[in-house]
Amino acid sequence: MAATRLIALHINKGKTVAQCLADRTDYSENAAKTEDGKYISAYACDAKTCDEEFLLSKRQYEHITGRTQAHDVIAYQIRQSFKPGEITPEEANKVGYETAMRFTKGKHAFIVATHVDRAHIHNHIIFNSTTLDCTRKFRDFRLSGLALARLSDIVCLEHRLSVIVRKPYGERKKRTEYPEKKSQRDEICEAIDAALERKPKDFQELIGILQEAGYKYKDGKQPALRGKGHARFARFRSLGKGYSVEELCGVIAGNAVHKSKFVEKTRTSARSAQVHQKAELSFLIDVRAKMQAGKGAGYARWAKVFNLKQMAKAMMFMEEHGIKSYAELKEKADEISEKCDALLESVKADEARMSEVSVLRKHLINYAKTKDVFAAYKASGYNQEFYEAHRDTLALRSAAKKAFDAYKKENGSDKKLPRISELNAEYAMLLERKKSSYAEYRKTKSEMQDWLVAQKIVQEILKEDEQKKEQLHEQEVRQEEENRQSSR
Repeated sequence: MAATRLIALHINKGKTVAQCLADRTDYSENAAKTEDGKYISAYACDAKTCDEEFLLSKRQYEHITGRTQAHDVIAYQIRQSFKPGEITPEEANKVGYETAMRFTKGKHAFIVATHVDRAHIHNHIIFNSTTLDCTRKFRDFRLSGLALARLSDIVCLEHRLSVIVRKPYGERKKRTEYPEKKSQRDEICEAIDAALERKPKDFQELIGILQEAGYKYKDGKQPALRGKGHARFARFRSLGKGYSVEELCGVIAGNAVHKSKFVEKTRTSARSAQVHQKAELSFLIDVRAKMQAGKGAGYARWAKVFNLKQMAKAMMFMEEHGIKSYAELKEKADEISEKCDALLESVKADEARMSEVSVLRKHLINYAKTKDVFAAYKASGYNQEFYEAHRDTLALRSAAKKAFDAYKKENGSDKKLPRISELNAEYAMLLERKKSSYAEYRKTKSEMQDWLVAQKIVQEILKEDEQKKEQLHEQEVRQEEENRQSSR
């Protein structure tokens, strides 16, 4: 059974590529961990000089391709750990070598160092990010770690080793609670709580109980305590509400009731979700349509109760916002809808302008970069061979010139092209305004949804009342007609 991990190795701050490679390989080839290099193997390089060979390949890569990166990955490390007692160091090295060979497809030089200084034997595999022909680099693709784990499992099975059975996400144990780290002041507060349970007669007796528990007391203008293993004293007034000298004296004298802050924390955490939960409005359910669709009587009862709750929430919503009539509610909902639409239009306009600024800035940069090439092309008398050799560069300049002509045509021939610094400043301003507008838009949209739902619920209530009035009027008319016929 092998647990694997793929790690990209970067250049450390303040170090060169050579120093970083040497640090990684020296740790992997540590004699104390590999029994004096007994369990080290290599591919397409010498284990003793692999860092220098990796560095040489990177220089050749830069010379061949001309490409450099600011945050380059200099190498990759694979950690492969085995179950204790299941494998020998020799076989572990073979498994690591085979895993590295298959994962890199033999296109990257690597070393495999098997460490035996722990209860679990594990491999440190370091392979060069540059290929052997120095023309390409390893592409760390999406979910590469998962692909490596599956490849390692296949190799382990071929060597008759066990593999880790990966459970579906829903069956995995999830850690939802983490133990709280107690501070020095929390420990002192717990000790004070325990001391108060012994009912001390006065404050001095309370201090005596704390001193028996190993706490040191410092008297003076600001009394303080220091616990075991702590270097500094903590003042009583800094312990929180209910733990100052005056409050503790009042509790001991019987003038106040001590409230532990830990009990308060428990109550708060247990009820916080219920206290702060927002009562969300939802549309009413069409019970008749649901019954026709095949829902049962139980669902109908639940839906009626749900509708009543939503109606009550809508009435409370109107009361909270001082709305007295449906007309006021509709006016407010329309107002917020218009505000939301205006904010969205503002965001879209800023995005469109940012796109224009970005394109124009790109053309200005390309125009400046291609200045020398165009000057040489012009000096050559617009030679066709020169054009073919620099087609891409000259195409960028031509595209930039067309963009400048379009800009002047739109803004007037006298209008000068903006500077890159001006475009950068405008882009930053637009980005900041867009962020602010979008944040306000999201907030307004959430409010708008509540207002529209409340409007729809009240509209349904009024519609239902109107239907009831019509039914009552029809019954009265029918009753009068029956009475008139019976009197004849």
